[in-house]
Amino acid sequence: MSETTPQPVQTPRPGGPAPHSGTPQPVAPAPQQGPDAAPGYAAPLAAAPASPAPLGPAAPASARPVATAPQAVVPAAPAPQAAPPAGAPRTLQYRFDGPEDAPVLVIGPSLGTTWHMWDRQVPELSRHWRVFRYDLPGHGGAPAHVAASVAELGDRLLATLDGLGVQRFGYVGCSIGGAIGADLALRHPNRVASLALVASSPRFGTADEFRRRGVIVRTNGLEPIARTAPERWFTPGFAAAQHAIVEWAVQMVRTTDPGCYIAACEALAAFDIRGALDRIGAPTLVLVGAEDQVTGPAEARTLVAGIPDARLALVPGASHLAPVEQPAAVSDLLLTHFSTAWQQDTSAAIPVLPSVPGPAAPAAPFAPVADIAPATAAPEAPAPAPDERYERGTKVRREVLGDAHVDAVNASADAFTEDFQELVTRYAWGDVWSREGLDRRTRSVITLTALVASGHPEGLAAHTRAALRNGLTPVEIKEVLLQTAVYCGFPAAGAAFSVAQSVIQEETTPPA
Repeated sequence: MSETTPQPVQTPRPGGPAPHSGTPQPVAPAPQQGPDAAPGYAAPLAAAPASPAPLGPAAPASARPVATAPQAVVPAAPAPQAAPPAGAPRTLQYRFDGPEDAPVLVIGPSLGTTWHMWDRQVPELSRHWRVFRYDLPGHGGAPAHVAASVAELGDRLLATLDGLGVQRFGYVGCSIGGAIGADLALRHPNRVASLALVASSPRFGTADEFRRRGVIVRTNGLEPIARTAPERWFTPGFAAAQHAIVEWAVQMVRTTDPGCYIAACEALAAFDIRGALDRIGAPTLVLVGAEDQVTGPAEARTLVAGIPDARLALVPGASHLAPVEQPAAVSDLLLTHFSTAWQQDTSAAIPVLPSVPGPAAPAAPFAPVADIAPATAAPEAPAPAPDERYERGTKVRREVLGDAHVDAVNASADAFTEDFQELVTRYAWGDVWSREGLDRRTRSVITLTALVASGHPEGLAAHTRAALRNGLTPVEIKEVLLQTAVYCGFPAAGAAFSVAQSVIQEETTPPA
């Protein structure tokens, strides 16, 4: 059954949430309607809603047909969330489904999505567990309180669960949701009974990729990211056949708070647990779409190789959002994994589930259930840094200038120049750029001005990119260069404008 709303302070409107006092706040489930309505799902709309609608429920595991595009349904609106007391940790928007006395299964979303990406798993999972879903900050109407790191998101999740009296739980998360689960399993192993990582990685691409995505959003808004989301999330055949789901995905991204999206990109850019995988003690299922081009089978195998008690499930016919594209396969794999884990039979391998027959049509978007693949060799651990200051400098230098720039500098260093590069890393980046007296935006303004004043346009390209990563907009960079024209000379500023214009066009133009 669904969560009942605690202690409303006023009478709720029909079909809507009641406001609450205190923290944390759940989202009130809409009433069930019709014989096939699953807990927490509302009646179909006559017309498509303005905001993204949840997916329709999946068929029971015993008789699941190949799914068709879901009907539009009314999403349960978030209840007003009171600000936490001074000094208290922030919490997350959430909802419960399932029996109150069942063990808790926490489910985390992907970047740019809401908890509705798991709609088709909830009817089956909530028969066995008390399913707790949450939204990331600024997603799905959640309060837009920026979180600076994956660890901070995990802390907010734990604060929410603590307020509800939930101590130990199973956890499944997709993409950044998986990163949050892995982080919790490392920092709070006594809380996570079992773990499933969907479309996840110990390090998501490169830091440059996510920081550039943040620059694009800061400059152009979320529309370019929203338009291309289906290409990243779904296989071409599925996207061509499931127009309603594609539009649902685009609307989810469009309605996300841009600042929270950028912060989540920064959190993923900084996330790297490659050297800590062997400390994850929870029995773990690593599930990935066989056609995922974002965090694909290679990243999944790295997780399985590094986590001591892990199994790999490859889901054919699925890309990044496998729970949406292959709901029956994902539900069956999660049921098997968490049932086994809760029975404390962690040594048993997850069996290969029988195939689910599909239609003969070649454009069918759903394929048979996944195969379980063996682990591969363990990944190499990163080499230790020479000292704390050098390690700090390397981290800051990569965050500001980007991996590609730093890798190119390191690759070009030889016996003659390597000492100089170490000096730059240790003192410029490990000392000055790491100080707390100025934020990075301000340091970028000063650096751009100094490069123009000293007549070093060769450094302007790298530091224009750095300024964009550090949060300056193209308009602000233009204003900095106009100011330098007055005090540093028009020829120097003119040369700087030429360099900066080229970099800004390159960095802020969305992918075709």
